[in-house]
Amino acid sequence: MQSNKVVLKMQNIFRATLRVFKSNPGCFSGMSTGELSESYHHDDTCLTKEASLYIHWPYCLKRCSYCNFNKYIPKDNNNHIMTQCLLRETETLLQLSQVSCITSVFFGGGTPSLAHPSTVSALLELVSRRVGLADTTEVTLEVNPTPEGRSKLKDFSQAGVNRFSIGVQSLQQESLKLLGRDHSPKQAVQTIEEARRLCPGRVSVDVIFGRPNQTLQSWEAELSELLMLSDQHVSLYQLTPERGTLLFKQLQGGEVALPDEHQMAEMYESARRMLQEHGFQQYEVSNFARHNAVSHHNMNYWKARQYIGVGPGAHGRFVPLAEGGVQREARTQTLEPDQWIREVRQMGHGTRRRILLGRLELLEEALVMGLRTTEGITHEDWQLFSPQLDLGDIFGSSADVQDFFHGCSLILDDKGLRCSRDGLALLDSMLPTLLLELERKIPQPPKESSPTLSLLLAAAYNRATGD
Repeated sequence: MQSNKVVLKMQNIFRATLRVFKSNPGCFSGMSTGELSESYHHDDTCLTKEASLYIHWPYCLKRCSYCNFNKYIPKDNNNHIMTQCLLRETETLLQLSQVSCITSVFFGGGTPSLAHPSTVSALLELVSRRVGLADTTEVTLEVNPTPEGRSKLKDFSQAGVNRFSIGVQSLQQESLKLLGRDHSPKQAVQTIEEARRLCPGRVSVDVIFGRPNQTLQSWEAELSELLMLSDQHVSLYQLTPERGTLLFKQLQGGEVALPDEHQMAEMYESARRMLQEHGFQQYEVSNFARHNAVSHHNMNYWKARQYIGVGPGAHGRFVPLAEGGVQREARTQTLEPDQWIREVRQMGHGTRRRILLGRLELLEEALVMGLRTTEGITHEDWQLFSPQLDLGDIFGSSADVQDFFHGCSLILDDKGLRCSRDGLALLDSMLPTLLLELERKIPQPPKESSPTLSLLLAAAYNRATGD
């Protein structure tokens, strides 16, 4: 995931937020010296000297009916050129960030299993040479469970990958066809088995629920079958139709229909129960693990730590220390691969957008991401970003937030702030209130006719969830 790949619904929300960013570019750029001085400066080692690394392979053989991720069907085989440019941008951004430790690496896409294993090997060798990469560092590769994907698993493992995330999505042939997937249930099973053989205990499977024609009974039967095959990690994605996709067009035309909200909620709750019965502990809205086999890369996102995004359309959050930077920036790389390649060849990187993150923006990201986890936001983690105001100062006395506490949806205690089990399913509806409360408590310099990120996030959440 990169930030970029957690629950489909949450990705929809954040894409809506990013669209608001693009329509309000003055909201965060061009901060004055006075505004800069009031922003929180990162001086903690874990916030500036460490980062995770996300590498985006943008190519797919076809586009799935539900997908509007940044991916492209290649006209020519330019794997060699893409590899060269990924290497160059990785080196540029590592140097710019001045990090001394990469805590995890994630190859996402697109379909990164289409890349040659030598690409993965070369990138890992570069990272190891530049900043050091421990043998135990989590290195994840997303895999499309086709025969080609399965046949390359051993080579990817030898190249340095030690964790596979397999896009199963469904074990029903009819659903796979409707979703536009290019694998069969049998091929998915074979890929899981081979991945488990190569990386025992470090294989994740992705599955989508809320699909057209799916019932609670069929979902439970399918999930039961999947859990018999699964390793130690499962990610549940709720299918969310998005504008511009074939699925959205089919829904608008009445060709297919999705389960209603009540049925979706039943499927989610049933999955949580079944996963728990099979020994999986929920540690995030959509992620479940046995034997503590959590995704360390995604945990880095949810704890609002630094990450470097490489490749077309990748997102990053880090302090550009080599430029004398003292504040974290939100960075977006150029989306279209051919244009990104031209920019990398000319400048060494394809960074299209840089947004300086002030104190409020950092806290908003820490809040939005941290509450996705069952642990929530600890007092210690919050203090890294807000040494002056603790969680109780901000949320403890708010009448609106008190309703969440009294309703047992939200918990604030000596551990920190977190959702209850029931509250985790209601997070979307609570976040706008929490974000607005945070904005009220964090003083900000006036910004002429520019809405704050809190208001933009709240508006984006309401649009994306239909509230």
